[in-house]
Amino acid sequence: MIKKFTLENILNFEQRYRATFINSLGGFKSLVLIGTKSKSGNSNLAVFNSLFHLGAHPPMVGFIIRPDSAERHTLNNILETGSLTINHVSEEFYKQAHQTSARYPNDVSEFGAVNLSEEYDEEHFAPFVQESEVKIGAEFVRKINVEENGTIIIIAKIKLVSLPEYGLMKDGFIDLEKAGTITCTGVDAYYRVKKIARLSYAKPNKLPDIL
Repeated sequence: MIKKFTLENILNFEQRYRATFINSLGGFKSLVLIGTKSKSGNSNLAVFNSLFHLGAHPPMVGFIIRPDSAERHTLNNILETGSLTINHVSEEFYKQAHQTSARYPNDVSEFGAVNLSEEYDEEHFAPFVQESEVKIGAEFVRKINVEENGTIIIIAKIKLVSLPEYGLMKDGFIDLEKAGTITCTGVDAYYRVKKIARLSYAKPNKLPDIL
């Protein structure tokens, strides 16, 4: 049996049910930990499932910060220092990653609170997650306020990438299955990834080949 929902139906859902329904509707999402540090030296770590690709030249990504009445330490640190890290999550520490969504006070580092290790590069201010296999150092570019729902889009330029050699293919493709990256739906469901295939560049009147 197929169920269909109109906008009116969805708006009449109970609040938490509606949030869970819509959060999982978009399918599998990138799961990352964003590391930041304030000028005063307080490190911060927060889980995000809204990372998206913006372009390769220059290499840029974006992510969404939800409207919230609580303090947004990640946003404040990014605006203050311009520095952030983006760290892929693996199955070995997904519970710790999830726990970073708890509302710790500003003077408590989520790194220590969830037992993950800070790692620094001399060329980058914000801390990386030592346990992560794929790590990105990024620099703040722009903040966009979305008037329709109060969310904030952060655009960042990629400045540094660290990943295991075995996860990098000869043509530049990063095999995230080999690197152990996991994914998620909604805000609390986590999944292993398994590659089906890579396909050749799509051209008219010809089905793609499996690479």
